[in-house]
Amino acid sequence: MSDLLDDPIPGQNTPEYTVSDISGEVKRTLEGSFGRIRVRGEVGRVFKARSGHLYYDIKDDRNVLACTTWKGQVSGLSVVPEEGLEVVVTGRLTAFGAQSKYNLNVDEVAVAGQGALMALLEKRKKQLESEGLFAQERKKPLPYLPQIIGVVTSPSGAVIRDILHRLRDRFPRKVLIWPVAVQGANCAPEVSRAIEGFNQFTSGGALPRPDLIIVARGGGSIEDLWGFNEESVARAAAGSQIPLISAVGHETDTTLIDYVSDRRAPTPTAAAELAVPVRMELLAWTAEQGARLSRAATDAVERRSQRLRDLTRALPRPDTLLENPRQRLDQISERLPNALIRGVQNRRVKLLDSAARLRPSTLRSLVETRRDRWRNLSSRLSLRPIQRELETRRESLNRLTERLNVAQTTRLDRLHQQIEATDRLRETLSYKATLGRGYTVVRAEGEVITTKSQASGHTALEIEFADGRLLTGAQGKAPSKKTKQAPPDQGSLF
Repeated sequence: MSDLLDDPIPGQNTPEYTVSDISGEVKRTLEGSFGRIRVRGEVGRVFKARSGHLYYDIKDDRNVLACTTWKGQVSGLSVVPEEGLEVVVTGRLTAFGAQSKYNLNVDEVAVAGQGALMALLEKRKKQLESEGLFAQERKKPLPYLPQIIGVVTSPSGAVIRDILHRLRDRFPRKVLIWPVAVQGANCAPEVSRAIEGFNQFTSGGALPRPDLIIVARGGGSIEDLWGFNEESVARAAAGSQIPLISAVGHETDTTLIDYVSDRRAPTPTAAAELAVPVRMELLAWTAEQGARLSRAATDAVERRSQRLRDLTRALPRPDTLLENPRQRLDQISERLPNALIRGVQNRRVKLLDSAARLRPSTLRSLVETRRDRWRNLSSRLSLRPIQRELETRRESLNRLTERLNVAQTTRLDRLHQQIEATDRLRETLSYKATLGRGYTVVRAEGEVITTKSQASGHTALEIEFADGRLLTGAQGKAPSKKTKQAPPDQGSLF
């Protein structure tokens, strides 16, 4: 029994570790064994913290690997992880001892295969289409002849040379070139900034505002053109206030910017052809329209001249038009002297008839008639109605005066009664009624004394009774002139 107790406990010689030691050893083992690795899988849950760090999962059909991209590494990602996207991530495996977890710090994300890229493109396309960015009604018409054209492309490629050459052949215009990377990680942010930058130009500034923007790039694989499939580029093109032509890739290549732009050109050269008309064709068309206008004006004048000549032949001659009026004038001129003589004779006869009727007796009769009418009118003009009206108004005024006097007397009597009642109430509430019951008011030098200590400080006191006042203390001293009647709520009552 004692031998068994002396035997050491199994495992007692195993070294002990702290939790931090174990966590540190695991971290060193993971980072030393794996180093920088590439992992392929499907993106699961994606979460972007307020700090800017990006947390997401990479999974297959059985396991999940937690991944982290720090805030300073997010801007360097060529593809931002989206849920459901198959990607290949590159980074360093590390452990987080505070939670006994390990994760992959990712600094590079690539889409795993063209099929995944097409799936991502289709997803973004459906999202933008649901927001109405592909709608035809929001697309702006292109200016017929822009003064300034802004081109967003690489300054060193063949695209810009083709565009400039085509513009020079068709209709030379001023061109502003905004150099950008047309593939790679910097493509999307630089193209977005270029479109937004052109829209921020002001008319009349140091750099004039373009009337039209062309975003151009040559052909390439879907990976090469992927920068123009980024959501930031599509939204910048959709938000452009300046009409925009997209000319990315060849005719068979299609990117998101083609759907949101105001016009899509199959090639950069075709974009230049859409931007401006052919100058020579425009001049020829202008000359043709000018010739047509001249011919139309000449034909119109000729037709109107012929019509005027036709109407002139249908009109009678001036001599024919004046024959009848001249004949009537001659006839009237011949009858006019006789008509004047007969008119004067007729009026002389009427005047003699009227003068024969104007006799003195007739005038006297007319005067008498008028005088009788004036007498009748004057007899009806009398002062009696006016005097009666004045008497009536005077009586009404006297009645109103009497009523006013009675009302004033009644009101004064009522006010006197109210004053007497108030005075009786004042006498009832006065302190003198209390003096009649045997109380007194004590004063010293005109001030009311209410305590013994106040009274001991004075040599002369004045005591008010119901029937008068009495001065005590100094002999022969009259009451002070400052003495005043105390209000009903003051005084010392004994």
